[in-house]
Amino acid sequence: MQQLRFVTNHGRVLLRISDDPGARLRDIGAHLGITERRVYDIVNDLVAGGYVVKNKTGRRNNYEIPNHHELSDAVEQRRTVGRLLDLLTADRSR
Repeated sequence: MQQLRFVTNHGRVLLRISDDPGARLRDIGAHLGITERRVYDIVNDLVAGGYVVKNKTGRRNNYEIPNHHELSDAVEQRRTVGRLLDLLTADRSR
């Protein structure tokens, strides 16, 4: 049976960045099972959409998630990135 994923790779990268804002793209890709190039494209999409802010620190990038940023999908109107991340990470403390 095919494994279903309810969270897109964009969402999975966003979650990974929320867990480790200093993670390297290759490490994110290895953790998620996708290529570094795909992670690069996804991070650029997230930055362009305002879901992630990229800050350069020396030779490394650090990422910041503006939790107040509203989701753009009509179904999620008036819901923020912070609320989505809270929902998806709620059971991690167990």
